Amino acid sequence: MRKVLVCTMAGLMILFMGAMADAKTLKLAMDADPVSLDPHVQLSGGMLQYSHMVFDPLIRWTKEMTFEPRLATRWERLDDLTMRFHLRKGVKFHSGNPFTAEDVKWTIERLKKSQDYKGLFEPFEGAKVVDDHTVDIVTKKPYALVLNMGTYIFPMDRQFYTGKDEAGQPKDAIVKVGPSFALENESGTGRYKVTEREQGVKTVFEKFADHWDKDSPGNAEKIVLTPIKNDATRVAALLSGDVDFIMPVPPQDYERIRKDANCQLVTMSGSRIITLQLNQGRRPEFKDKRVREAMAYAINNKGIVKKIMKGTATVAGQQGPPGFVGYKENLVPRHDLKKAKALMKEAGLEKGFECTMISPNNRYVNDEKIAEASVSMLSKIKIKVNLKTMPKAQYWDQFDAKVADIQLIGWHSDTEDSANYTEFLLMCINKETGYGQYNSGNYCNPKVDELVLKSQTETDPEKRKALLQEVEQILYDEAAFIPLHWQNLSWAGKKNLDIEPIVNVQNFPYFGDIVIK
Repeated sequence: MRKVLVCTMAGLMILFMGAMADAKTLKLAMDADPVSLDPHVQLSGGMLQYSHMVFDPLIRWTKEMTFEPRLATRWERLDDLTMRFHLRKGVKFHSGNPFTAEDVKWTIERLKKSQDYKGLFEPFEGAKVVDDHTVDIVTKKPYALVLNMGTYIFPMDRQFYTGKDEAGQPKDAIVKVGPSFALENESGTGRYKVTEREQGVKTVFEKFADHWDKDSPGNAEKIVLTPIKNDATRVAALLSGDVDFIMPVPPQDYERIRKDANCQLVTMSGSRIITLQLNQGRRPEFKDKRVREAMAYAINNKGIVKKIMKGTATVAGQQGPPGFVGYKENLVPRHDLKKAKALMKEAGLEKGFECTMISPNNRYVNDEKIAEASVSMLSKIKIKVNLKTMPKAQYWDQFDAKVADIQLIGWHSDTEDSANYTEFLLMCINKETGYGQYNSGNYCNPKVDELVLKSQTETDPEKRKALLQEVEQILYDEAAFIPLHWQNLSWAGKKNLDIEPIVNVQNFPYFGDIVIK
C-alpha cells in the first residue's frame, strides 16, 4: 500500500507540475497602473483599460468600429427615447452573485453621480427593469449615441457594493481622494479578478473560473501588471525578457524593437488630441483672445511631431481628426512666430509675463518632453513659464484643482464622436451636469454649449455635421485652447503573443482574448 501511495503522490506531482507549465502568465508593463479598483472614480484611458479586464460592458467596439455583444446579447429601439437591451443569462460576478437587469439599473444610477461620468450620462433619464434579463435605457430627449454609450456601461455587483464598510462609509461611495471600499475591492463580471495589488508597484489579475465567455481564444491564466514610468526602462524590460508586453512604446525605440528577432511592434493612427489649456480664471492675460492666439502661433507643433514624436503623430489644428464629423479642412496648425510677436505687441504685452504650467510625465507619449518644448517656444514671445511635471498618479488631483496657469491634457473621444471633446474639455463648467469636467482653462462660450447640446438630439447626419463644424470654427477663431497633435498608438511584445487582434483605436486592448503561443 505504501508503494502505491508514493507512486500516486508522484503521479499527482507530475500532473500538477505539468498543469503549472501549461498555465499561461502574461507579464505586462504599462507607463502607470490603475488609480483605483473603482471603475467610476476617473474617466481615463488607464481606468477603461482596467475595466475591460475586470468588468464587462454591455457592448463593445470591434476593430471595424461596429458593436459586438458582451453582457447584452441584442438590442432594439422601442421609440425615440427608449433602447431595450436583452441581457446574457447565467452570468456571475466575481463574488458569485448572479448578474441581472437590476445591476445595470444600479450602475447607470451610479454613473450619473460620478463627477467624471455624469457629463457623459447627462442625456440619460435612467434605466427601467423589464425582467431579470431585460432592461430599457431611457434618454431625456432623442439621442443619437445611445449605443456608443453602451460601451461605457460596465455593470457592477450591486449586492457586493451595498451596505457600509468597516469605517462606516457606504460601500458604493465614489471617492477620488482618500480611502473607500471600492478603491480596494472589486466584483465585476470580467475575465480577470484582482488577487493582489500594491499601488504603483504591482497588480495581479487571475482568470475568473466562472467567466461566461467560453468561446474566447484567450489563454492567459494570469496577468501581472508592473507600472514602469520610464520609457527606456520599459523598453529594456521587454528586450531583456523581463516582461512580455509593453504599452505605450516611445517613438525613438520603434526601429530598435522592429529589429529585435524576439519582439514585435504594432502601431495604429489614433484620435487622442494632446492640448494645452490656458486658465482664464487664474491669468487675466489669458482672457485676451490676442494673447491666446499669440501662444498658439508661438507653438511649433510640426516641430514637436518631427523632432520629439519622430513622425509618429499627426499635427493638429482642431480637436477631432479627419473622419470625425466635426473636422474642418481649413482649421490648420498656425505656427508663425512673427505673427505671435505682433499679437503680443497689439495686446500691450510685448515685454511678456511669467506664469506656471503642470504636465504629467508618464501619461502620454513623450508628455514631459512636449511640455518642455512648449515652454521653450513660449519663451520666444517672452512668456516665462515655470514648469512642474509629475507622475500620472499625482497629476490628476493637481489638474482637477487647477493649480497652474497652463495645464497639459490629452483626450480620446469617449463616444468616438467630435462632440465629446467639447463636452468635457471646453463646455462651460457645470458641476451639476458634469459638462466641462476637464476644462481647466475655464473657457466658457454659451453659443458653443448651445450648439453641442443641439447636436446631441440632431439625428440628421448632415445637420449634425454642420453644428459640430461650427463649434470647431468658433473654438479655432477664439483660440480657446492650443491643439498640438493626435497621438499615434503603439504596443510591443514578444513574438509568441497574438497582439494585433486584441488592440484597437480606443487603446483598450482586450487582454481576455490574447493568445500566448
